[in-house]
Amino acid sequence: MSSLALNGASGSSATETRKSLWDVSEAQAIYESPFNDLLFRAQTVHRENFEPNKVQLSRLLSIKTGGCPEDCGYCNQSVHHRTGLKASKLMEVETVILEARKARDAGATRYCMGAAWRSPKDRDMDSVVAMVEGVKGLGMETCMTLGMLDRDQAERLHKAGLDYYNHNIDTSERYYSEIVSTRGFSDRLETLVHVRESGIRVCCGGIIGMGEGAPDRVAMLVTLANLPEPPESVPINMLIPMKGTPLAHIEPIHPIDFVRTIALARIMMPTSYVRLSAGRTAMRDEVQALCFFAGANSIFIGDKLLTADNPSEDTDAALFRRLGIEPMCSVSASSSHG
Repeated sequence: MSSLALNGASGSSATETRKSLWDVSEAQAIYESPFNDLLFRAQTVHRENFEPNKVQLSRLLSIKTGGCPEDCGYCNQSVHHRTGLKASKLMEVETVILEARKARDAGATRYCMGAAWRSPKDRDMDSVVAMVEGVKGLGMETCMTLGMLDRDQAERLHKAGLDYYNHNIDTSERYYSEIVSTRGFSDRLETLVHVRESGIRVCCGGIIGMGEGAPDRVAMLVTLANLPEPPESVPINMLIPMKGTPLAHIEPIHPIDFVRTIALARIMMPTSYVRLSAGRTAMRDEVQALCFFAGANSIFIGDKLLTADNPSEDTDAALFRRLGIEPMCSVSASSSHG
């Protein structure tokens, strides 16, 4: 366990102020509880903290694709894998703002920008800052994922008005080295510290279905919930097997196990946005409905997530109509929910 994920006991009420830290065995017991009991508890927690039939719509744009020096086993943007993906240069600021305006007009209230870097170079920071300022000027929440950040870079992004920084821990500390070898689990946590100390809100989650076991999924969530401040945004991704990557042929996770992970995230981090992220193209409507019932309340819209497919906006709109779900209105960066 990381030093930031110490063991302890946790109260069961979502409305209580967190008085102590989560214990792994306690979290595991909740994860393994009867499915109906688990979903009832998660939905109860969800209703105590959010409107149950509102889902936040976010858009994700790859502002710099491919050529990443990291060797993450799930990623087709790594130079270590033969995926056929060509590397691109950083997009022009004006192009990014134009795409953000289109997303806003389509109903997105949150705009996320991702670059395939180990960490941003100083020469790129002026453009990145201008992107943040431009998207903020459209009245949208801003999020970026650029790899590892040092303290000075985090401070610059904060001054530009960045609302969230995404830096997933991917999986448990135990299983992490099975997925990535070019940086350590502690490097991930160090970036989270820089982000938090700069005043930017944290967006951090992981990927489910990479060959990990249920204890790894639980341990990942315990690490996040036991941070000094849990992430305000917790993206839970289902692995999309990418051709040419080490995980291209891995056996998919059972949908019920995925829903259990969503439910546990909601219970352990009651006021966080639980973001149903990558992998929705492989989910039947019934699975997504269970995820929303389990406490997921944010999705990415648009037909692309960086380089992966995503359901069309028409498909999502049809699903929302069937479920009686409405898009969440613009969320203030000063909201108590992040």
